[in-house]
Amino acid sequence: MAKLITENDIHKHPCFNEDAKHKYARVHLPVAPKCNIQCNYCNRKYDCVNESRPGVTSGVLTPGKATMYLKELSEVIDNISVVGIAGPGDPFANAEETMETLRRVNKEFPEKIFCLSSNGLELEPHIDEIATLGVTHVTITINAVDPEISARIYRWVRFQRKVYRGVAGAALLLERQLKCIPLLKAHGIVVKINSIIIPGINDTHIPEVARVCKELGADIMNCIPLIPTEDTPFEEIEKPTPVEIMRVREFSKEHLPMMSHCARCRADAAGLLGHDLSDSYHILQKVMTTSDEELSNKPFVAVATNEGLLVNLHLGEAMHLYIYQQTPKGFQFKEMRALPKAGGGDQRWVDLAKTIKDCRALLVSSVGENPKSIINNCGTNVIEMTGLIDEGLEGVYNHKPIKTIAKPNEFKCGSGCKGNAMGCA
Repeated sequence: MAKLITENDIHKHPCFNEDAKHKYARVHLPVAPKCNIQCNYCNRKYDCVNESRPGVTSGVLTPGKATMYLKELSEVIDNISVVGIAGPGDPFANAEETMETLRRVNKEFPEKIFCLSSNGLELEPHIDEIATLGVTHVTITINAVDPEISARIYRWVRFQRKVYRGVAGAALLLERQLKCIPLLKAHGIVVKINSIIIPGINDTHIPEVARVCKELGADIMNCIPLIPTEDTPFEEIEKPTPVEIMRVREFSKEHLPMMSHCARCRADAAGLLGHDLSDSYHILQKVMTTSDEELSNKPFVAVATNEGLLVNLHLGEAMHLYIYQQTPKGFQFKEMRALPKAGGGDQRWVDLAKTIKDCRALLVSSVGENPKSIINNCGTNVIEMTGLIDEGLEGVYNHKPIKTIAKPNEFKCGSGCKGNAMGCA
């Protein structure tokens, strides 16, 4: 059964509601590297940290790692409302990876808003299932509704293992794009149309795109100025001027409401619209380099606790760590492990990291910058939280959000922490 779209969904979606962009964050999961069309303005790069535009990502995740990535981001971004898949290729040129990611994320984060951005070529067979999995917003990029114009925009279209070029490819793509709009609307899914404003190619034609898509049921439109990109056929085309952009949008909004606050997000964007979290790159790299084999070799979780019920100790105060594991009968206590002798400075934390090298995470109420960095770099994820141990274990093993409670500043130690088991210096 499709998820019903509520006013709250619209209110919390920063891409569809400009008022939400300063309050609610979105995350794009880069699980779809392959593309089934070649646009003359697109050059997908996989490791370009300083470039912000669609098709760019610093890595590609498997469905399992995408869930892990979202879990880790949720620990540092507390207002994530939207989870999307937008590339770096097309979600449905990677249908197996996309659908499995949606299944996993929907299971672990059912409260999130789910959205997809596609060229529409291979979307139609999956519409029923994406609706069932809770996708409430879908964007289709339609740059023209005249195959003669589209043929100048797309180098080729690959469908069912056959490559189409010129007008034939453009007509095939358009037919399949337009077919999806009423099918999505039949499930109550919000449909946004993206059109790239390409001066001299489709700039005067985009209002017709708006008219045709409106008649089929589309809800909103985003007219995006071309970004001339190196090593593409359109790299020499001048980007549209503000006046040209305004003219296209003004004529197009006679047919469809216009979105005008688009940030032209990367395929791995994370954070507030236009203000991505800088740490997301490091989290992505960490998750990418953690192999499934490594996780299987780290079956335990270490906890700094006074009594075995709550996560309630600063790491610098702890003398022992409780070790837990997940079993078919639930989470079970395995053993206690003594921390290395106090007073050894950074070496104490290196020794501790070795002591818990079979633990995928360490739950503590607070921890200094140096020990946290050292232990993280040794392969054990340090998570600061307060509350029931079972809630932390549920988060680590089952990728559920972990509720954190801020500790007073006096419990925070800085880079001068001496590891003397006396709390913060």
